[in-house]
Amino acid sequence: MSSTDALRLVLLSSLWGLSFIFMRVAAPEFGAIPLVLVRMGVGALLLVPLLLSLRYLRLIWQHKGPLLLLGVMNHVLPFSLLALATTRLEAGFTSLINATTPIFTALLGAAFFATPIQRQQYIGLALALLGVYVLSADRLDFTLGGDGWFIVAVLGATFCYGLAGNYSKTRLSHLPSRVLAAGSSAMSALILLVPGLLLWPSEPVSVLAWGNALALAMLSTTLAFLLYFGLLASAGATATSTVTFLVPVSALLWGYLLLNETLSLQVVAGMVITLAGTAIATGLLRLRSRGALAPPHPPHE
Repeated sequence: MSSTDALRLVLLSSLWGLSFIFMRVAAPEFGAIPLVLVRMGVGALLLVPLLLSLRYLRLIWQHKGPLLLLGVMNHVLPFSLLALATTRLEAGFTSLINATTPIFTALLGAAFFATPIQRQQYIGLALALLGVYVLSADRLDFTLGGDGWFIVAVLGATFCYGLAGNYSKTRLSHLPSRVLAAGSSAMSALILLVPGLLLWPSEPVSVLAWGNALALAMLSTTLAFLLYFGLLASAGATATSTVTFLVPVSALLWGYLLLNETLSLQVVAGMVITLAGTAIATGLLRLRSRGALAPPHPPHE
């Protein structure tokens, strides 16, 4: 990976880590659905100029149904669930559970998209799930006022991401990245328009919450999408996938610095176990026959 791509990777992880901070601040005032409407509406307005070409517009029209479905799976449902979760859960904690997205991607790929799971992936999946248990075992309270359902909401978001990743890879991989990003964002904004306005908060939203909502849309959505797809084209899928492990570290750091969130031993232990399991499951770390961990062979991009 070049130094430019490495810088892009760090910036991308920071922007996506900050998204949990922005949601944590803005979601209590906006509510989940109105906040995601702002996020996708502003994001779509900023991304749509990338489609000002007859070729791209034709592709959008020809694939409007699949792009609509992708928008629901990859934006509307997971963003809403994460925004709901951050009204209760700490930003860093939420980001750590969200890091299990590759786990659901692998499981759903095997179940519905004929993607085989290798032996070492089962070990990684089990280890990552153990990490989630270490993180959340003492918080799985499903009574009124407990955290249980909010944790389930984050897991629901990762499930949606896993479904969207497999669907995009098998059905939409032939489309240009800008069509996927801008098209699905525009479709998401249209879906959210009516429910977002109906659920719009009756009380005035503070300047602080508006600032965080707009930063979420402009920085953690629009700019992050552009960085992500640029990195994907330049460094390849394997290198880009390492952002999965940097985002929760970034979110934990930002949460500690900006929101005074605590870094307990339980959170650190859960993070290490979860990310190690995810790294094994995705092939970024390989298990040798003697049980040692070794990096994968360089991909042929």
